[in-house]
Amino acid sequence: MSPYIVEFYEKSFAMRGVLWEAVIETLTMSLISTLLATIVGFALSIVLIMSDKEGVSPNPYVYKILDIIINMLRSFPFIILIIVLFPVTKLLVGKHTGTFAMIVPLTIGTAPFIARMIENAFKEVDKSVVEAAKSFGANKFQIIFRVLLPEAFPSIISAITLALIIIIGFSAMAGTVGGGGLGAVAMNYGYYRFDGIYIFWTVLILIILVQIFQTLGDFLYKIIKR
Repeated sequence: MSPYIVEFYEKSFAMRGVLWEAVIETLTMSLISTLLATIVGFALSIVLIMSDKEGVSPNPYVYKILDIIINMLRSFPFIILIIVLFPVTKLLVGKHTGTFAMIVPLTIGTAPFIARMIENAFKEVDKSVVEAAKSFGANKFQIIFRVLLPEAFPSIISAITLALIIIIGFSAMAGTVGGGGLGAVAMNYGYYRFDGIYIFWTVLILIILVQIFQTLGDFLYKIIKR
């Protein structure tokens, strides 16, 4: 057997503990951040859809201010956002590095994206359905939660799936500035030590994670869409 293959198997076996710990850290950052970003993004999308000029409670000032804030946060390159939010992260978590510390910038960086995606999902709902609900005397909250939300739910699932995949990529980026996870393994063991085997496994694991979550998201979408 080729000595290169032997070396690959030996190193792969030796690094299994490091990789497993990194996978757990990546999943922790990604799943918790997605949950928190979805909660924040959903709340923002409700305000956006209500205050829109065609919404159930139009308010151009509220909509414009929130629109500017969301666009501003979305325009930040994530690696810069992490650095900018170091003081906020340290205030909330007690430190600005580590797995749980990275949840703060991941949440703040992704919530505006989710808010915009959910807002677009609400806007795709047939307006005739909303008008019918109004004719039956539904108030604005009933229209949001009993009409728009059920109709837009499949698209919202797709938006959350996409956000989770983006967060997995962001979490790998966070590893370059002390965030832990697969990104940290790729930098500390692969890049700095010039070890391509670590790079290979981190990239492969990230691809597998993305495929798993995308498949689950597509499966949920099909079930809910029926």
